[in-house]
Amino acid sequence: MGFKMGIVGLPNVGKSTLFNALTKTAAAQAANFPFCTIEPNVGEVAVPDARLDTLAAIGKSKEIIPTRMTFVDIAGLVKGASKGEGLGNQFLANIRETDAIAHVLRCFEDGDVTHVEGRVDPVADAETIETELMLADLDSIEKRRANLVRKLKGNDKEAQQQDRLLADAQTMLEDGKPARLVEVDAEDRKAWRMLQLLTSKPVLYVCNVAEDESVTGNAHSAAVADMAAAQGNSHVVISARIEEEISQLEPEEAEMFLTEMGLEEPGLDRLIRAGYALLHLETYFTVGPKEARAWTIRQGTAAPQAAGVIHGDFEKGFIRAETVAYDDYVACQGETGARDAGKLRAEGKSYIVKDGDVLHFLFSG
Repeated sequence: MGFKMGIVGLPNVGKSTLFNALTKTAAAQAANFPFCTIEPNVGEVAVPDARLDTLAAIGKSKEIIPTRMTFVDIAGLVKGASKGEGLGNQFLANIRETDAIAHVLRCFEDGDVTHVEGRVDPVADAETIETELMLADLDSIEKRRANLVRKLKGNDKEAQQQDRLLADAQTMLEDGKPARLVEVDAEDRKAWRMLQLLTSKPVLYVCNVAEDESVTGNAHSAAVADMAAAQGNSHVVISARIEEEISQLEPEEAEMFLTEMGLEEPGLDRLIRAGYALLHLETYFTVGPKEARAWTIRQGTAAPQAAGVIHGDFEKGFIRAETVAYDDYVACQGETGARDAGKLRAEGKSYIVKDGDVLHFLFSG
């Protein structure tokens, strides 16, 4: 299980350039005019994790299979999108299908690239999009609650739960705050996710800076950092142009280029890590002579459900998980060494899988 992140932003902020870099394709046409991305472009990228290469070397695995994540480049919106301006309705429908939002903000000055509002102000841009999403949510909630009236009269339990959650969201939105700030009880979380409210999605602000500001950032990205901190959201500073250049290079050339720019790693790595943290995701591994493979789970996932990510039968027939922590696996040079050193544990159904665990599941067929 990876996750799907929608890349959103006003026109001409660098969304498509970033998407091209992330997916190493030119499928999203980057052009200096609004709506150059009319249909959402979907790209899958491998999640970089140096631990996987180390495990594959120790396990003498023939194949390395990283976990993957999906990026969706969604058409740029303008003020009034919630009322159908520009490509508003299409934009909003595509956002509903994502797990999180990467909100690209223009933090660079460039007279050759027009800004839809005629100025560079990333905080104002963020507020524009947030307002449009909140207005769209309010409109959606009013329609949905009206459609629930008949079921509510019949004391439909599911309708009562939906209406209660929608009412909580409506109160929050009418107070000028996004739906993600609603406190949702554990028993309501599934129903809450099913509502697919636009402002319930976690947000990662992506500050797109000029190439010579990719290490230090600038006053614009600093203002975004302050805004993100105040909201409890996160941010990353990236130069989409640099990422696009890196994506076209061979690994050795890319490493030299990064060093010359004073960067320790590609922005993609930082973006994915920030995305993982945003959605409370983590990685476990399976290692064998055939393949070394990474699997993505949510933090707090128990062993049977982690096994179910591989195959439903693993979860149904779960017996136990033979578990070695990543550091122990490396120090002991594999499963046999870990077993001899007493570092391999047999864990049952209540075990909560940790990030970096190397697991071997036993199950009844």
